[in-house]
Amino acid sequence: MSGPVVTGIGLLAPNGFGVERYWEAVLEGRGGIGRITRFDVSRYPARLAGQIPDFRAADHLPSRLLPQTDISTQLALVAADWALLDAKIEPGAFADYDMGVVTSNACGGFEFTHREFKKLWSQGPKAVSVYESFAWFYAVNTGQISIRNELRGPSSALVAEQAGGLDAIGHARRTIARGTPMVVTGGVDSALDPWAWAAQIASGRVSRSADPRRAYLPFDSAAEGYVPGEGGAILVLEAADAARARGAHQVYGEIAGYAATFDPPPGSGAPSALRRAVELALADAGMRPDEIDVVFADAAGVADLDRVEAEAISAVFGAGAVPVTAPKTLTGRLYSGGGPVDVAAALLSIRDGVVPPTSGTTDVPSGYRIDLVRGVPRAGRVSSALVLARGKWGFNAAVVVREATV
Repeated sequence: MSGPVVTGIGLLAPNGFGVERYWEAVLEGRGGIGRITRFDVSRYPARLAGQIPDFRAADHLPSRLLPQTDISTQLALVAADWALLDAKIEPGAFADYDMGVVTSNACGGFEFTHREFKKLWSQGPKAVSVYESFAWFYAVNTGQISIRNELRGPSSALVAEQAGGLDAIGHARRTIARGTPMVVTGGVDSALDPWAWAAQIASGRVSRSADPRRAYLPFDSAAEGYVPGEGGAILVLEAADAARARGAHQVYGEIAGYAATFDPPPGSGAPSALRRAVELALADAGMRPDEIDVVFADAAGVADLDRVEAEAISAVFGAGAVPVTAPKTLTGRLYSGGGPVDVAAALLSIRDGVVPPTSGTTDVPSGYRIDLVRGVPRAGRVSSALVLARGKWGFNAAVVVREATV
């Protein structure tokens, strides 16, 4: 049985504001990583991030929404607007209870809540915004997208750090299989205020390099951590028959398979469950490893984690048997937004017949046994792709996309 199809994409990334601008930047190797400008980072050991430049929420959203939303929610609302516009979902195409929302968020409304905490400490409780009661919450993006677009169908929110965006897409796929014709899904994150930055650095995985071109080098012998970023993607998923019935003008591809696993406790000696996630996603899609044309890697940028991922890929597909790429080196890791952006990139690879390169990485240890696409895009037919994501504390997720027609 075929899975749901993607008929609309809304995307905001540090190197591209919108799907086509992002894709152009990826293929040209233009990055969006630089020194943080929203606060003074001179006293912090890590100073680089992927920031979305020149975003003004007032240019895209009603003024009434601005005082009640964090920047992550504002980005999510804009991405959802663009996804629905891209899909050309006209009023009345679906009954409102036939349209659901499933999103993921890893950081919550960090910037909003920290601003209100500062008011609490300096001015007292009466100065705190009434919107603090929900603007910080992980489920607020789902709620605000639902309210703004009158999507009253089954809706959910998931929290699984970097893996969460793929988990949201997987859950949206299940929701459609259970009878909801259309679901808006994906993930967006932004956590670039002083408190949030200190929390991210505390993980010990954030790169301390001062060179934006060398700070995030997954699968490289010089890997020393990742660069955080902000943004993400929202997708419109539809049941294939529903898209056909309304005469959908485009189909990017099919969400053919999904799986999630959880790693054993650190120190247990048991292996990572990432390989199992890959195998389960392929089985869910009814596909063999040799039918996958490219793998969009999680690409942690931490040597131990990169090695585990490389071993999982080579174990399933064979040494160097499938092209592997990580375009997120141009944006940084976007937490819950990272997986959906990679799914969008995979769908664009299918559309255009090209695998984007992994920027920056030059020296891949031979023991990794992967064919990492580097330097320039690799042209060729792409009919399917596997997208991987891993969240801190053991989350693993895998999504298979493939070409589809309606």
